[in-house]
Amino acid sequence: MDYQTLTECDFFRFVSQNTEAAKIRIAYDEFSQTIFHSYVEAGNPYRLLFALIYAEVELQSLHDTLSDEKDGKAAYLKKALALVRRMLENLQTQVPPLSAIPLNNSPSSFRWTGSLVELIEVIYALDEMGCINDGQNDIKELTAFFGSQLGMEIKDSHCYNAYTDMKRRKSESRTYFLDRMRERLNLRMQRDDAKERARR
Repeated sequence: MDYQTLTECDFFRFVSQNTEAAKIRIAYDEFSQTIFHSYVEAGNPYRLLFALIYAEVELQSLHDTLSDEKDGKAAYLKKALALVRRMLENLQTQVPPLSAIPLNNSPSSFRWTGSLVELIEVIYALDEMGCINDGQNDIKELTAFFGSQLGMEIKDSHCYNAYTDMKRRKSESRTYFLDRMRERLNLRMQRDDAKERARR
C-alpha cells in the first residue's frame, strides 16, 4: 500500500473542485470503505499508518482552506478528518513503534563475494526496475538492507562513489556486471538445453 493511496481517492479531488454534494457524499463513502478495507487487509500495518498520517495532513490542509465554504464540502472534510484520526488512534495502539522492532542480529549464512561495485550495480538495477516495494525506496535504505543481509557495511559514500564510477565508464554499455550476469545465465540455459537433448 503506497502512502498516497488514500489521497488519490475521488473524495480529495471532488472536495477541491466545484462538485455537487451528492457526488461528494458517494466519494466520501468510498473513501471510508477504502480505509476500512485497508485496515482489515493490512499486511504491513506501518504502510497503513503512514497512509493515514499523510491523509490526515492533506485533509487538515483542505479543511483549513475550505472551512468557510457553505456547500457541504467543509462538513464532509470534517467527517473524513475525524474518521482518519479515530483510525489512527486505534491503529497506533496496535502497532509498536519502529524503534521497538527487534533487530535480527543472527549472522547470515550468506555473504557477498563479488566486488562492492558489482553489488551496487545490482542494487541500482533492482531499484530502477521497481522490483522492491514497487520502487518506493531510498537507495541508501536498499544498500543498507543488502549490506546487512550479505555481511557488508555499505556506507553512503561507498554507494555514491561506486555509482559515480559506473557512470564514468567509457564502454557502450556501462553495466559490466549485469551484462556478464546476462551472458552467463544464457550460457547456463544453453548448457542445460544441450544436456536435455543429449538425454533424449
